[in-house]
Amino acid sequence: MNAPARTLLRHPLGWLATGFGSGLAPWAPGTAGSLVALALWLAFLQAGPSPALQALAVLLAIGPCVLAADWAARRLGRKDPGCVVSDELAGQWLALLAAPPAWPWWLAAFVLFRIFDIAKPWPMRALERLPGGLGIVLDDLAAGAYAAALLWLASRAL
Repeated sequence: MNAPARTLLRHPLGWLATGFGSGLAPWAPGTAGSLVALALWLAFLQAGPSPALQALAVLLAIGPCVLAADWAARRLGRKDPGCVVSDELAGQWLALLAAPPAWPWWLAAFVLFRIFDIAKPWPMRALERLPGGLGIVLDDLAAGAYAAALLWLASRAL
């Protein structure tokens, strides 16, 4: 982990940008960030929120995730630093919205999101080119939407 990335943790936006430090993992920081998103989602579900409240929470989280990603990228002077994983938080949560409340579905949401995030099917590359935090987060939201669509279709088929 490089010193400039560690300095992000001196600010609350840095904690969010790095997925509470998970983005500083020496290997697969995006996967580490997705695991943190999954753990936070499972903790959130313990409070028993309705599906509407779950959707509202995800929508409300997108703005701060974009802001944190933008702040960290500017601070580090890089377009999309690997340590910034607030985009994984937002995208993974979007995927999890479509998962029925059972661990096989949560695991499927995690795996599908990671596959789409890594493969970047259309239009994710174009979204990634948008400026600042918006470009950082929107491609992951697209990955989350693809995963959510597959989960929704699969849950209806079974």
